[in-house]
Amino acid sequence: MVSSGNNYKEKVSQLISWGHWFSFFNIIAAILLGTRYIVASEWPDTLLGQLYLALSWVGHFSFLVFGFYILILFPASFIIPSQRLMRLFAVLVGTAGLTALLLDTHAYESLDLHLSPLVWDLLLSGEGSELNTRWQYLFVTVPIIFLLQMVLSEWLWRKLRKLTRKHVGVPIATVFGICFISSHLLYIWADANLYRPITAQRSNFPLSYPMTAKSFMEKHGWLDRQEYTERLNAQGIESSQQIRYPLEPLTFNDPGTGQNLLIIMVDGLRSDMVDTETMPYLSAFARQNVNFSNHYSSSNDNTSGIFGLFYGLPSSYINSIRSEETSPLLISTLEKRGYHIGVFSGNDLGDDPIYTEAVFSGLPLPKGDTPHSDKLAISEWNQWLNKQTEDTPWFSYIELASLESFEEGGDYLPKFTPSLGSGNIAGQDTNVVMKNSYRNAAYHIDEQLIGIFDELVAKGMMDNTIVMITANHGTEFNETGTNSWGANTNYSQYQLKVPMIVHWPDSVASDTDRLTSHLDVVPTLMESMLSATSPTSTYSSGTSLFNHAPKRRWILAGNEDDIVMIQPKSTTVIDKYGNYRVYNQDYKKQDSAKPKLSTLMQAMHEMKRFNQAE
Repeated sequence: MVSSGNNYKEKVSQLISWGHWFSFFNIIAAILLGTRYIVASEWPDTLLGQLYLALSWVGHFSFLVFGFYILILFPASFIIPSQRLMRLFAVLVGTAGLTALLLDTHAYESLDLHLSPLVWDLLLSGEGSELNTRWQYLFVTVPIIFLLQMVLSEWLWRKLRKLTRKHVGVPIATVFGICFISSHLLYIWADANLYRPITAQRSNFPLSYPMTAKSFMEKHGWLDRQEYTERLNAQGIESSQQIRYPLEPLTFNDPGTGQNLLIIMVDGLRSDMVDTETMPYLSAFARQNVNFSNHYSSSNDNTSGIFGLFYGLPSSYINSIRSEETSPLLISTLEKRGYHIGVFSGNDLGDDPIYTEAVFSGLPLPKGDTPHSDKLAISEWNQWLNKQTEDTPWFSYIELASLESFEEGGDYLPKFTPSLGSGNIAGQDTNVVMKNSYRNAAYHIDEQLIGIFDELVAKGMMDNTIVMITANHGTEFNETGTNSWGANTNYSQYQLKVPMIVHWPDSVASDTDRLTSHLDVVPTLMESMLSATSPTSTYSSGTSLFNHAPKRRWILAGNEDDIVMIQPKSTTVIDKYGNYRVYNQDYKKQDSAKPKLSTLMQAMHEMKRFNQAE
């Protein structure tokens, strides 16, 4: 019994010693494979950033491999009695680990994503794309990796006594440990000080979760959270990538039509409010003009929705545009053509920096000296319009904001009850009360629109003025059953689907259900009003609203964190880590549904196509 016990302990001791050396050489292999992440990532431009890269490179992969050893191989050494069987098990684990790492490096180089359910499902979907084919070729290396692991396993077992006598295990472990700990300490400092050459490397390596200590530092008075947030917001702009917008100089066929342009943006108006009961005037106007009844905003929030409308670009470019203070091509072209420009708002443009720092940068904007309202904004627009002459074309932008504050009511009588401000609402359905209050504000806006169009007709301008009526995003009243209210809470049609009603002189009234987007507005105006001949792909991610090509398979929406692909029968939401969710038309999650790899690749390419190549 004693002999048997000693024999077991000796076998376990040998397997543990062998396992350490097996892990060490796999750490070296992982570190070498890790160079592919470094090559595919942005190179830090400071010495401290480069030091962190070196420390995290060595420390992360050594910890990653050793962690798998502790979790899998170390306990297996006590369970699997046969050294041959144990070594075979270790070889299989090592082969699987290095294969997964190799596949992850390929996914990172190709998609800028690490392995995730999305990447794994797509690349093994069998779809016949070039990327999918190259991915499958990588599996040819599996037998090679397995063979190398077998050779390593046998060589280490034969040389185990000799290697053990070298006593280098502690120094090697110390080096790896110092690299790992120091990289995390450096990141704690960088995170608190927003040192981008280090923080930009956060997701370079797989399963990388650098340590932060903001709560601890705030508790001890070493970090001011408010100041930190302000610096974080500013850094997002300052550190953004350079943008090429447009990709090449624009060309024009002629000076354009010289027509006036009026864009009316109704803050928070969802498309199903344009009906004969809630907005009868706008509904009649839609029937008499060109109505795009399947139109979507570029986002579910104000900033990204307005950005997409005026730039024709996805939200991923917002910080780059704001950093370089680049005006929209639409606005700059109008200025070059001598257009008079007037901007009017019922809420001082909501103090949104997207207006002051990008869209209307350098233009006179509504001042916040007095409380504004939609009526006052329209009155100011009327005064401005009276000063315009037939000799000079004009562009005006009117933002109507009554819907934004529908809960507070306004100087209008409620038409739909029960609603807020209509009397006793105790015991009433909250959803009904809130939605009726919203409809009352929409009805009020509808009445304001009458004044705008009456003014244009009275001045004889309708025949020479292009009018676009739309919204920045929609508003939800928990129709999806996900406790979602208002906007910026999900990507359902209630928050994304908005009106797009266009009065284009001499056009035939029509209603089209073709999938259209805010990203299509700029190409439409640049081509059909300003006579641009450059391909729309050089300055926008959209296409002309009047493009009669076959129906599109998808359009883009989202924000800085999410890519949203809207398709006729589904909506796919992909976060920056590559996790995805597919919803049906009613925004019910479809657990078994998967987006096509080719479609995803096109969408991701569009999110980066305008970034500076160098």
